Amino acid sequence: MISRRAALGLTLAPLAVPALAQDWPTRPVRFVIPYPPGGPTDLVGRVVAMRVQQDLGQPMVVENRPGASGTIGAAEVSRAAPDGQTFLMNASIHVIIPHLNRSLPFDALADFTPVTNMAMVPLVAIVNPALPVRSLRELADYAKANPGKLSYGSSGNGAAQHLAGEMFKQITGADMVHVPYRGAGPAIQDLIAGNIQVMFDSVPAGAGAVRSGLLRALAVTTPNRIAAYPDLPTTAEAGFPGLVISTWYGIWAPPRMPEAITGRLQRAVAAAMRDTDVQARLATLGADPVADTPADFAAFCRSEYEKFGAIVRTANITMN
Repeated sequence: MISRRAALGLTLAPLAVPALAQDWPTRPVRFVIPYPPGGPTDLVGRVVAMRVQQDLGQPMVVENRPGASGTIGAAEVSRAAPDGQTFLMNASIHVIIPHLNRSLPFDALADFTPVTNMAMVPLVAIVNPALPVRSLRELADYAKANPGKLSYGSSGNGAAQHLAGEMFKQITGADMVHVPYRGAGPAIQDLIAGNIQVMFDSVPAGAGAVRSGLLRALAVTTPNRIAAYPDLPTTAEAGFPGLVISTWYGIWAPPRMPEAITGRLQRAVAAAMRDTDVQARLATLGADPVADTPADFAAFCRSEYEKFGAIVRTANITMN
């Protein structure tokens, strides 16, 4: 039998979260980044967290929980209480990994509350200059005329660079061989050496090699041109409007997080993104600020989940 005190506690429990949301945060907030320190997700997350704590008036504590392609840290957040003390900072792999691993301990959409998309990193189609192509159209035509002779690299199976290459193949009918690497750095080095010929990678990764003429940039996979390559056409301008794909970095809360808390955090992130110092630091990482609303981010996550899932299924991509 439930005691009267316990019954009273059960009655009042639902009232506690709204009260907490009104005053949130009252103590340090934990951001879980499911990768080791120093990687792109960690760097973007820490830039944002440092600025957000100024607005919220409490320390934003970043904790790295690496392992299993980000799923260990994500699983921890999915099980956390919706009290505003724990959040997940993750990359777009969050909505890609469910299509590669069917035995995840969480549902990437249902078991999280979307807060905001912090920033997006455009991808750029780059080639070894020995390849006789100077546009994305020429690359598609060359790849179709030489089936299986071109190789494109990525930082690993299922990474955004991999999916961009597969998307390019599916849209254009090009025939290229995927070569996964352990990170973008080794792939870029092999691209410069001519061991692979093509790559879709983030702006900063190959920028120095493009400027020095060691690599050639063909197009950017975003709806609009970007500041880093103002003269570089978009994939739509190059004739492939469906080839739109980026790496992005978001914040999620545990399920059933009160709107008052997610809204407060989103507004703090949006304020951070208006800070010129934050913008400058993100620019060095090739990241463009976003800070959309929780509702918009939820819709975006669903859209990206479906888009990436279609690419994975068509290409029959696996984790191995």
